[in-house]
Amino acid sequence: MLSDLDVFDLRLLAALQTDGRAANAALAESVGLSASQVSRRLARLEGDGVIAGYAALLKPEAIGLTVLAFSNISLDRQAEAMDGFEAAVLRFPEILECYSVTGEADFVLRIVARDLKAFADFLSERLLRVPGVRSVRSAIVLHRIKHTTALPLERCTLTRGRAGAARR
Repeated sequence: MLSDLDVFDLRLLAALQTDGRAANAALAESVGLSASQVSRRLARLEGDGVIAGYAALLKPEAIGLTVLAFSNISLDRQAEAMDGFEAAVLRFPEILECYSVTGEADFVLRIVARDLKAFADFLSERLLRVPGVRSVRSAIVLHRIKHTTALPLERCTLTRGRAGAARR
């Protein structure tokens, strides 16, 4: 469902994507609204589910997680094994993201581990033991070229008034 966003909402979301800890007064100054207007907009954006939450983004290497891998998972009988696999994925903290995909694999996982041995142990002792897992093909990340959590807001379509029509 497309939210009802205007120019001020998009400016506010862009500012939050840059600094999620910014105070309402600083956000107000950066988007051209009052702090109370920012507060009301934030409440609406949170209530509408546009803002899903706030979090600290940790640097994996700084806490000893030096291996990042993307693993393609194929299941034996996809429809029969899917529920069990999805439940298992939710129990494994090493799996940061899981996507059901089209193509040769059934799922793509983003996995972190302390080192290659820890990654290999995770695969052989845990992931490959999940009922229905037929194969795992992994790619170990050598260098991260780009990583962002910011969505491309300039590609969003405005559904309400332009810059001069600020919501009160």
